[in-house]
Amino acid sequence: MQDIVIGARPLAAADVVAVARHGARVRIHPDALAAVAETRALVDALADDDRPHYGISTGFGALATTAIAPADRTRLQQSLIRSHAASSGTPVEDEVVRALMLLRLRTLATGRTGVRPIVVETYAALLNAAIHPVIGEYGSLGCSGDLAPLSHVALALMGEGEVRVDGVVQPAAEALAAAGIVPVVLAEKEGLALVNGTDGMLGMLCLALADLDRLLDTADLAAAMSVEGLLGTDSPFAADLQALRPHAGQAASAARIHGLLAGSPIVASHAGPEDTRVQDAYSLRCAPQVHGTARDTAEHAARVAAVELVSAIDNPVVTLDGRIVSNGNFHGAPVAAVLDFLAIVVADVASMSERRTDRFLDPARSHGLPPFLAAEPGVDSGLMIAQYTQAGIVSELKRLAVPASVDSIPSSAMQEDHVSMGWGAARKLRRAIDGLEQVLAIEAMTAARGIELRAAAPGERTGAAIAAIRERVPGAGPDRFLAPDIAGVRALVASGALLAASRIHELDPRLAPATADAHGRSDR
Repeated sequence: MQDIVIGARPLAAADVVAVARHGARVRIHPDALAAVAETRALVDALADDDRPHYGISTGFGALATTAIAPADRTRLQQSLIRSHAASSGTPVEDEVVRALMLLRLRTLATGRTGVRPIVVETYAALLNAAIHPVIGEYGSLGCSGDLAPLSHVALALMGEGEVRVDGVVQPAAEALAAAGIVPVVLAEKEGLALVNGTDGMLGMLCLALADLDRLLDTADLAAAMSVEGLLGTDSPFAADLQALRPHAGQAASAARIHGLLAGSPIVASHAGPEDTRVQDAYSLRCAPQVHGTARDTAEHAARVAAVELVSAIDNPVVTLDGRIVSNGNFHGAPVAAVLDFLAIVVADVASMSERRTDRFLDPARSHGLPPFLAAEPGVDSGLMIAQYTQAGIVSELKRLAVPASVDSIPSSAMQEDHVSMGWGAARKLRRAIDGLEQVLAIEAMTAARGIELRAAAPGERTGAAIAAIRERVPGAGPDRFLAPDIAGVRALVASGALLAASRIHELDPRLAPATADAHGRSDR
């Protein structure tokens, strides 16, 4: 895997995933280090100025009017980090810590924060050594940056606090010594520069977008399998119908579902005048509209992330013309809002998935399938309780969809009197995405069994997905321990193997047939 060179080009969300999840190493471009050194000279010039400069010769937050003598300024920076490393609760995941570290390092390397090159280089060394500071889940209000989480990283940079190396918690001083890293003694401005960013919530947004890229395709695949297994029709997914309401995400999902069902003998088996049903239930017919809304929301969130990834967030910040100015760019509102938007659409996609699953299990709506898809209904319960599991998760996802960003609790003696709660929005989105993955796995597992109970064969792509499931999970039969089946299909969803089997990525909506406009005119 290639190194991520910070300062050579703008960082992309894919870079965040590469470092956070796949252990890619980072390097700092020489030009970036030169810019850092140049900016640091401006901070050093202000250190002896008689006028107060926030974070250089003053206290922090509500203590910004307190002057700090030169002899106490190193202690000031150390005190800031020690006091702000105040998180609590279950430690966050290593991938989140790595994403947070990478993004703070990127901002430090912009030359707009005023730190010394040694701070940037040591921070990179910490990340490359896979030394992950232990950060509790609670402590950030998403304003003035993710203060507590970033402070735990800065504490490790000082050789203090606890870190995880290969999953083992140990003192930071021991981990740094083992890696040959010399702890940093912070100078003026550096404590603030290390903690004043939205890096935690942005890192979790980048990871969530990568997950949703996979899961929204999985939702389309599961929906196609359910349409097939429930004897639905593929006609609502035609490109000309989608063009009458030309949302990009809707068109993409419809094209995928339509393509997955192409050539399906099951779909063909009940097409024609002998099928008296006029239209399918909403959970089948309207899948592109719901999945597409999630796609469009993710696209909007990706645009917000892209802006954040080229931003230099610190307070005060060193401007391009050399001024050191206080500002409000650390407020997490832009990121918090899209994190909440995503939690809402995740809940909606999962809710529709659960409704499709439930239709398979009810003989009044499954069009000829046995109750609960059981081998011997009454003796066997089949997949009855798998739907209970889905229902419990979906109920939780609805609670997680309540926005965090509408809340604000003042802090720092009312100096920080409006906060974004973006970190909390990111944490609940991670839980929501985990739930969506499980819900979609259960739908795919259920649809596979339902399709296999039909007389006709599935389509080529859905059949390949079922074959992949059967390599991991047995088919219908007497009741057995069901949790391992769910876990097995979930693993296929998580790895992307289920999508790969269906070759869904070949179904690019740009390759769809000619469409009609809102007046029914063809584009040909």
